[in-house]
Amino acid sequence: MFIGEYQHTVDQKGRLAIPVKFRSKLSEGVVITRGLDNCLFLYSKDEWQKVGKKFASLPLSQANPRSFMRLFLGGAMDLDIDQQGRIVLPEYLRKYANLGKDAVVVGLYNRLEIWDKKIWETYRSQAEEKSVDIAETLGELGI
Repeated sequence: MFIGEYQHTVDQKGRLAIPVKFRSKLSEGVVITRGLDNCLFLYSKDEWQKVGKKFASLPLSQANPRSFMRLFLGGAMDLDIDQQGRIVLPEYLRKYANLGKDAVVVGLYNRLEIWDKKIWETYRSQAEEKSVDIAETLGELGI
């Protein structure tokens, strides 16, 4: 399980350190792809297999599932974690997420999200302002 929020930097070569507490769960490598809200999603290889199976069951005859699969699956890349606990973020994904030097890694149970620090702070602030409304919606879903 991944939880928490961690501040990191992206170096000149596009390398980002994975938080130490998550490295053992990701030692077999990771898959990274375009996420939602201008962030990147990072999965363990095992979790990626589960996600991939769900996508494989989507109807190819519908335009929205096809488009989303192209962005999500087509934009994915296998990465290894180096001996210093870093991954190299592909340039096209850094560009998609507008990642600068300062990044935030957010643990969300079965995946990590990687955000540009300024974009994350704006997103988090807006979500905090709406937290009561969000909680009510989740209550309607039984959460």
